[in-house]
Amino acid sequence: MHTYAYGYPRLGRKREYKSLIEGFWAGKLQEAELVAGLEALEAERLETYRRFVDRFPVGELSLYDPMLDTALILGLYPNGGQLEDYFALARGEKALELTKWFNTNYHYLVPEIPCAGGQPPVFRVAWNKPLEAFRKTPDGIPYVIGPYTFLRLSKGYPPEAFGTLFRALIPAYAELFRSLKAAGALMIHVDEPAWVTDVPPEHVALIREAYTALGREADLLVFTYYDSVDFLDQLYDLPLRGIGLDLIHGAENLETLRRAGFPSDRVLIAGVVDGRNVWKTDLQKAAQQVEALRQWTSAEIWISNAGPLYHLPVTVELESRLDPALQERIAFAMERLQELRLLKTLMTEGETEAVRQWNAPAHPTHHWYHPEVQERVRRLRPEDFFRDLPYAERSRRQRERLPLPLFPTTTIGSFPQTEDLRRARTAYRAGKLPEAEYEALIQERIRYVIQVQEELGLDVLVHGEFERSDMVEFFAERLEGFAITQHGWILSYGTRVYRPPILYGDVHRLRPMTLKEIAYAQSLTAKPVKGMLTGPVTMLAWSYIREDIPVQEVAFQLALAIQDEVRDLEAAGIRVIQIDEPAFRERAPLKRRRWPEYFDWAVKAFRLASRARPETQIHTHMCYSEFNEIIEYIDALDADVISIEATRSRGEVIHAFERHRYERQIGPGVYDVHSPAIPTPESMEAIIERAIRVIPPENIWVNPDCGLKTRRWEEVIPSLRHMVSAARRLRERHGAAVPTP
Repeated sequence: MHTYAYGYPRLGRKREYKSLIEGFWAGKLQEAELVAGLEALEAERLETYRRFVDRFPVGELSLYDPMLDTALILGLYPNGGQLEDYFALARGEKALELTKWFNTNYHYLVPEIPCAGGQPPVFRVAWNKPLEAFRKTPDGIPYVIGPYTFLRLSKGYPPEAFGTLFRALIPAYAELFRSLKAAGALMIHVDEPAWVTDVPPEHVALIREAYTALGREADLLVFTYYDSVDFLDQLYDLPLRGIGLDLIHGAENLETLRRAGFPSDRVLIAGVVDGRNVWKTDLQKAAQQVEALRQWTSAEIWISNAGPLYHLPVTVELESRLDPALQERIAFAMERLQELRLLKTLMTEGETEAVRQWNAPAHPTHHWYHPEVQERVRRLRPEDFFRDLPYAERSRRQRERLPLPLFPTTTIGSFPQTEDLRRARTAYRAGKLPEAEYEALIQERIRYVIQVQEELGLDVLVHGEFERSDMVEFFAERLEGFAITQHGWILSYGTRVYRPPILYGDVHRLRPMTLKEIAYAQSLTAKPVKGMLTGPVTMLAWSYIREDIPVQEVAFQLALAIQDEVRDLEAAGIRVIQIDEPAFRERAPLKRRRWPEYFDWAVKAFRLASRARPETQIHTHMCYSEFNEIIEYIDALDADVISIEATRSRGEVIHAFERHRYERQIGPGVYDVHSPAIPTPESMEAIIERAIRVIPPENIWVNPDCGLKTRRWEEVIPSLRHMVSAARRLRERHGAAVPTP
């Protein structure tokens, strides 16, 4: 029996990956220093693999995103070998669109594949990154994103061109695989997670055709994860060396294996330790599962992680402040490798002392449960999930209370968090900065950002969120039932990191979480200041959550805590409250047949959280979602205003509103906050003019795509000045103000 692991985090124990690349961007590191630092980080990562598992991939490390790397490997974009050219595609003025990687919080860069006149581009191996990695580390297995996943997750071509493009890709992949085999690679790791999506029959036929050819070029290990493969038994006659299956989140994979077995001449790579949540693996249960597989097939079985490990922090070893009852029950990426080693030991040598100690918690967990919280959820009635008046009447009341111009301007919430602010927050958390001094600093920043917004002429202001390190972590720190790690960082996109909280117990609010800062900001201006909250679905999606109660019950506990905050903000006179749900689409199951169940509780959770007075205007924000797919569910949220990403998609998101009559207000983002480029007023106006074709002008807001936390002030101020200028010019063309109801 072999152990195999993949997707180990590239971030590093001390976030070295982030420091190196951002240091290069800032001009603090030369290219040679960047390369040397990344090589050292990669050597450490590979050595961790060797320490715990038998086999592992090489070539996983990326300077920004593996999908971008694959596009360059295949010659889709010019690659002169210059880092500036590479990073221009990632974060330049014409950067590729960002969107969610399946149903995770990792974002990938979306390749655009032209197909003019039905003619595919000429794909070729323009950069043999897998071969370079294999030559440096010949004891590893070269890593490649497979052709189906690459094309399925790309854009820019009509659906009817999929087959033509897919067939055009195969010769380039064949060339790539031949080069690796010629260099001595015994096997090749091919990631095909898109196989677990809803794959139409004609695509299954294309996959079979492609892998019949590609499997003859080299011994391929094809990995699927995040869910089950609906056509698994149709892969059995393909010339593949092995297939990796998620047996944690793909229960239907187990059913297929039980029913149809698995070819005896292939390798079954069984994903039996979780790559997405942090609770320790029950080694005895996992061993029983592998034993069941042995009853169903005589194939060689390797044990592996169920999905890439980059969704987990590097190691629990770095944590020293967690509740002991929690710490002894969780495992991060390195601990997952340990579990694979222990599981192999259990299955080959029997139960050892190390195995017994792994799952032998010593501390009780009764303090995680609160009967009054559970009872509050049980008492919920159907009417608790609806606001008191329909949107049309709410809108009339809100317009009377908020006399705003046509095309009102606002931002999404956060403003730049400078290095001195982050240092002060770190010192405050470490007890080195008195609370009074820290709060004085936060108030000083709030005063400044209110002044900046008023001088720029924005219509609905925000307080800047200077007291918040992260939109989920901030609230998790203030809610009972959550734990915050010290070093549990994971990548969201590029070098952007966040620390998912661990939701381990019943969630409830002890005191107001945002009232002090929001009320202070509102006291500084006559203009409305938005209350800024994170929604229940995003809190859930961007945390590691408990698995002992149904997920909808967790969501409703969160929603009730947020509802309590809404009521406090309203009582303080806050007229506009934004409840962000960027993970609303992301959390949806990959199989659409399971969408109704998910969206039923997700919509209810948002409605429960946002059950404000009719005169309170509720905003929500979503970014990088496939709005065309979920517009009906977004409508069902019953938010008064929604702001969405529209810049990198070149306004394509507006297509969703061409086929669905959306009566509420919408802010299509006009400013790409993930790029340092300063947009022109004309580029912003073009996006709004595109929206006006399908959305009445009186329902359109003007705002950036997302929060401004990661941008610099010298980028933000001119960009917002241009945004306000664009809104004023739009008013001149379309009318100055919204008619009084």
